[in-house]
Amino acid sequence: MAFIDLTSLGKSFGPTTVVRDFDLALGMGEFVSLLGPSGCGKTTVLRMVAGFETPDSGDIRIEGQSQLRLRANQRQIGMVFQSYALFPNLTVAENVAFGLRVAKTAPAAIARRVEEMLDMVGLAALKARYPYQLSGGQQQRVALARAIAPRPRVLLLDEPLSALDAKIRVALRTEIRTIQRQLGITTLFVTHDQEEALSMSDRIVVMNGGRAEQIGTPVEIYNQPATRFVAGFIGTLNVIEGQVGRDGGAYLDCAGGRLPLPDGFGAQAGERLSVAVRPQSLRPVAVEGDGLRGIVRHVEFMGAFTRLHVACGAMTVLVDCFARDLAATVTVGGPIGLTVATDEVLRLSA
Repeated sequence: MAFIDLTSLGKSFGPTTVVRDFDLALGMGEFVSLLGPSGCGKTTVLRMVAGFETPDSGDIRIEGQSQLRLRANQRQIGMVFQSYALFPNLTVAENVAFGLRVAKTAPAAIARRVEEMLDMVGLAALKARYPYQLSGGQQQRVALARAIAPRPRVLLLDEPLSALDAKIRVALRTEIRTIQRQLGITTLFVTHDQEEALSMSDRIVVMNGGRAEQIGTPVEIYNQPATRFVAGFIGTLNVIEGQVGRDGGAYLDCAGGRLPLPDGFGAQAGERLSVAVRPQSLRPVAVEGDGLRGIVRHVEFMGAFTRLHVACGAMTVLVDCFARDLAATVTVGGPIGLTVATDEVLRLSA
């Protein structure tokens, strides 16, 4: 039995349906991310689990018990908001202690738990400060400590890192994941940032139009996207269209040349097909021979890698490679050949 079981959830606001037929099961201690563009319904799912919204249909069960008749404060759920939502008139220690005081925990136990939480998030030395005296990253650590102080069964995170700058965001997501693993708390994390989801999650739910488009591990979501939407939303993608041909093996005859296809595609000669190739899967080679052929139109230095914009007929493909792997002859306006391993060609469905 799943620790958290969301079954056929549906939610509408007036004539607009924002969540439809949503199913998800989370295991004990699992970290699952809801990932998708704005308006896909991910925050609404989170708010229904928290008890801030009531589903129009479906059920939410935690440890086998339906939560629909329970108020938010009865569900033993901790939540961290995007806006921190700290009490400005309370110190760091008082903010962390808030939920414990509401639960009428003994003062001595509150003091011990607050010290434990502040040590865990590295803010013990700042316990007497007020929120306005803290940086954004420090405020979010306080919000996290406050959420987990009452020992909730479930932790909900609603885009908690989106307001932070890039370096702090990377550091804090590592800290959140470390603390989550240390506590073994089942966590549902909402984000629109694919890098956050890929780096933090045990599993990812890619949402689109209120539905779960695909559920899988980060590796599965990235390397085996189930639909065109997932393939396009996760990472950068080249979509290549053409006609299937066979000459010893299957290939896609497209504007830029011939792209080899895996035998597992089961593509028939003459069939029109759309495939996807990640930019890092394309490799520059000599212009002669099989593969794609094109003209280098633009070269971008991206820090860790170099991105080539290559015109293959009317199609432009992106190619990512380390600078040391680039031939000295690769120049803007010059010809280039491209090849890809067949196991790195993705077939796209609807």
